[in-house]
Amino acid sequence: MTLLADAERMDAAALLPHRHAAWARQRVHVLERSDFYRRLWQGGSPPEDLRDLPELPLSDKAQLRASQAAHPPFGDYLATDPATAVRLHRTSGTTGQAMNLLLSARDCEITEIVGGRSHRAAGLKPGHRVVHCLNYQMWMGGVTDHLTLERTGATVVPFGVGGTELLIRTIREIGIDAISCTPSYPAVLERVLAESFPGCAPADLGLKLGLFGGEAGLDDPALRARIRETWGMEPRNANYGVSDVFSNFAAQCEADTRLHFLAGDVLYPELIEPEGGAPLPLVAGAEGELVLTHLARDCQPLVRFRTGDILAIDETAACTCGRHGFRFRVVGRSDDMVVVRGLNLFPTMVAAAIGGFSELSGDYRIILDQPPPYDDLPLQVELAKGRNAPADLAARIAQAIKRQLGATARVTVLPAASFPVTEGKTKRVIRSYE
Repeated sequence: MTLLADAERMDAAALLPHRHAAWARQRVHVLERSDFYRRLWQGGSPPEDLRDLPELPLSDKAQLRASQAAHPPFGDYLATDPATAVRLHRTSGTTGQAMNLLLSARDCEITEIVGGRSHRAAGLKPGHRVVHCLNYQMWMGGVTDHLTLERTGATVVPFGVGGTELLIRTIREIGIDAISCTPSYPAVLERVLAESFPGCAPADLGLKLGLFGGEAGLDDPALRARIRETWGMEPRNANYGVSDVFSNFAAQCEADTRLHFLAGDVLYPELIEPEGGAPLPLVAGAEGELVLTHLARDCQPLVRFRTGDILAIDETAACTCGRHGFRFRVVGRSDDMVVVRGLNLFPTMVAAAIGGFSELSGDYRIILDQPPPYDDLPLQVELAKGRNAPADLAARIAQAIKRQLGATARVTVLPAASFPVTEGKTKRVIRSYE
């Protein structure tokens, strides 16, 4: 095993010898077994020093899709005999071709241990009863994240998605005090409670800890405050991952709402400029696209893989919780970025701009009905339940976006409950022209 027991509490200097030793083994494995990377590197060899990785070309999701299409079903970046795999996952394909993900027994164990670090950092521990409400149907967020929850010592209830009335009864009957789900799922529970359990308020269910992931939104202080007030539970950003890399390798702790990078012993991070791909220093105050390299992966190892996630690095010093991984916020995804008159806008920025309007539910959609360029931001927002729209509401929202983001917005205010609620990921940017 290539994991360190105290990796999350070691600084970069202390981790470096372990990282170099892990990379020495991993580079040989990739060079000898991955046709994909041998082709990408045009016969060259990866550097021996991790700090020289920027000498190599970047890899990305589009290349992996092309690899699986040309070499089905697992692509020629598979670096083991398929018979060594013990688990197969598949991505949803919501942003393109669905991907087949293979894991060896070692890959599974490392994934579970790292994910367990994340859920433990967020406050889950022995004695908790946590219900896991992510999709188990081949998606990595289901069974794999279930097993990472078990690594904390908590009692895990494998519920999945659907059957919300049964879920509410189960929470009440068993005394469940924690839930693992997407940030938008509590809104689904609230509606079912109101319709099918009259007189039962969300706070009556007794949930004390919310472990959220799978979609953006929890960086919005207004959403956190709404969850605390409505449910009486503490919301934690507890499940940040990239399916092709690790299901979960970052989470907030009890002392800081920013995400802690918790996989420094098995994952090497870089930061690049999203457009040109030039390396950026991973220091406090930097912002760029996250690039990751496996230091220990058998089946489908990735080297300098572009995640598409744009991060803001807030802090690289140790947290008061004792963890040393850099702390960051996810600004948005490069494929969700909307450029309006030269301004790079992400859904999370829009959420922050509308979060102060009590008349709104907080849900929204950016509807793009034609290809770029864009002169304004076409935004649909939704009224909160029981609220009416003042005549000037759309204009005030547009003014707030102009003031905070610098962009002109075309705002449409919709009645309450206009947007469909989902138990999975909520897509905020709709490109209807595609």
